Amino acid sequence: MIRVEEALNKILDAVSPLGMEKVNILDARGRVIGEDVYAGRAIPPKDNSAMDGYALRAGDTRGASAGTPAMLEVVEEIPAGTIPEKRIGPGQAARIMTGAPLPEGADAVVRMEDTRKEDGQVAILVEAKHGQDIRLAGEDVQPGEKAISRGEVIRPAEVGMLAALGRSFVSVHQRPLVAIVATGDELTDIDEPLSPWKIVSSNSYSLAALVLDCGAVPMQIGIAKDRREDLVAKFRAAIRADLIVSSGGVSVGDFDLVKEVMKEEGNRMQFWRVAMKPGRPLAFGMLGEVPFVGLPGNPVSAMVSFEQFIHPAILKMMGRVNLFRQTVRARLGEDINKKPGIRHFIRARIQREGDLYTVVTTGDQGSGILKSMVRANGLIILPEEVTTVQAGGMVTVQLLDDSLDWTLEPGY
Repeated sequence: MIRVEEALNKILDAVSPLGMEKVNILDARGRVIGEDVYAGRAIPPKDNSAMDGYALRAGDTRGASAGTPAMLEVVEEIPAGTIPEKRIGPGQAARIMTGAPLPEGADAVVRMEDTRKEDGQVAILVEAKHGQDIRLAGEDVQPGEKAISRGEVIRPAEVGMLAALGRSFVSVHQRPLVAIVATGDELTDIDEPLSPWKIVSSNSYSLAALVLDCGAVPMQIGIAKDRREDLVAKFRAAIRADLIVSSGGVSVGDFDLVKEVMKEEGNRMQFWRVAMKPGRPLAFGMLGEVPFVGLPGNPVSAMVSFEQFIHPAILKMMGRVNLFRQTVRARLGEDINKKPGIRHFIRARIQREGDLYTVVTTGDQGSGILKSMVRANGLIILPEEVTTVQAGGMVTVQLLDDSLDWTLEPGY
């Protein structure tokens, strides 16, 4: 039996970032860009108005106020998307819309609410400053400037920048194809007739959902019965994936065949037990050249093990640098006791109370209690040497989702 860190390092050492593919920029959201993106032009390309108002010479408004406005001749109207035709001279102004190019001669824009129309003229009610409400050419991006760096995760802002630069396609790391195999005669698929003697293979779906959450592509191979030939056939079907994940068949029972298949010629098993709870029976090795992780069959054990080992492995394959869930320190709301020597991952509900986090368990911690995962948004992590934590003590909590990032109130 090996420690959690050792198991994690062995799995991460066995995977590498996948190659590149070109995708549409909307399909690139959430993926890691594989190229530096340089601006081929200035953004914005020309000086333009930041407001609906009047483009003019700031010097013509010196001393202007509501009581003594500066009266200017309106020589042109410039809607957004049109090219100015006239130069602004002394005593002149052009009505201009937001985003429209600034006409020659103008060096300021006065917003509409600070003006008043009067018989072909405009009354300027405030004194303008040079450069006021003008977006300068290239103030966002200069020609030749690196706008997005290789290795960054593409968010909506990066999608917008790519569009502004005229890039409809971009190179990103490929999404791993993750094959999922469930094992056990007791399992039945979700659409098959229910029987009191069978268990619906929920792991096939929770693991597929976890793969999707990582941004990868799940490939559900189906249920392998407790027969060697059936398991081998399912693994052969899975071998075209970038990563293979199974659930069940890695414990010590007579029908736990996954370990036996891993010992076949051409396969290599590196470990099959980890000092953690839940999730102690966990196998890792190679099926040919494809990394393979054999998870426990109990639903909670499978999900917790996935979070600790497979989630970071998938992110690494996708080119990510930051691989791990955030952890925070929280005040425990109840006593917890455990045996030494094993790291515990305890399903919990964490919330923010003022400047502190507080956390309580989600009840029964049995490895088959899927409800405990439904209620959880974090995992209390108790190190191997810890045996008791009393209510009010501080514990480390691994966050499982972004629920703490959202509140009922805007906070401003």
